[in-house]
Amino acid sequence: MAKKRQQKNNEKRQEGEPRDKSPEPSASGEKPSAVKPPFDFREWALGWAKSIAIAVVLWFFIQAFLVKSYRIDSGSMEPTLFENDFLFINKAVYGAKAPLLGFRTPAFREPRRGELIVLRGIEWDSLTIVKRVIGLAGDTLEMRRDSLFRNGEYAPEPYTQHVDPSAEMETGRRLEARRWQLPQLVGGVATEDYLPGMHDWGPFVVPDEHLFVMGDNRDASHDGRAWGFLPRKHVIGHPLFIYYSFDKHKWRPLPFLTAIRWGRLLRNPG
Repeated sequence: MAKKRQQKNNEKRQEGEPRDKSPEPSASGEKPSAVKPPFDFREWALGWAKSIAIAVVLWFFIQAFLVKSYRIDSGSMEPTLFENDFLFINKAVYGAKAPLLGFRTPAFREPRRGELIVLRGIEWDSLTIVKRVIGLAGDTLEMRRDSLFRNGEYAPEPYTQHVDPSAEMETGRRLEARRWQLPQLVGGVATEDYLPGMHDWGPFVVPDEHLFVMGDNRDASHDGRAWGFLPRKHVIGHPLFIYYSFDKHKWRPLPFLTAIRWGRLLRNPG
């Protein structure tokens, strides 16, 4: 009887003890290696597809609402910006427009006098350009022989250049400028003989929800003097810095590699 009780106790202890599920050692004493599962192409492809989808969504969000790349394609902003300067622009600062949805994100601040902005064109809505803010809504602006007067006071513009003082808008352009300027003229200007040009115009008042912008290369810039006041909703963003620049007019092979403007890289254009 004692032997039977001892045998039962031993069986109970063995049942309560965890079993060692590790593979039994081979005759040489080494444990067999774990078998790798077979390659699952579907799982691998799904993992890559998820990663790419997340990257595309992030890229779209960043481009739409935060930062976007932009290339200068003309000399209208010289000497501040040159053709083939590549910029990053801050889209969030003035409020970014959501693609296809129509609403704008809240702006951190409004454009300021004298700063650069990136905007959608007036005559060609699909065109994106850079200009400088000359006047805000409510400002009275006047140009006298290339000298700017803002709200009755002379406003120095050290950033401008004049390469051809004899340059002038065509007569049709001047007549069109007269048409949109007449309702905003102030200061007792004789409207019968008023014919604005590139170097003399105003004084006029910038209407509400609008800006007045011009290029720094005053004799070679198609800007607000020709197409009028800029609606606030056309403002896209503010230039951050130049991340790449090259001179395509250099007589060198592969100018995008051999004619890089190293001194312009990482420069804040203002």
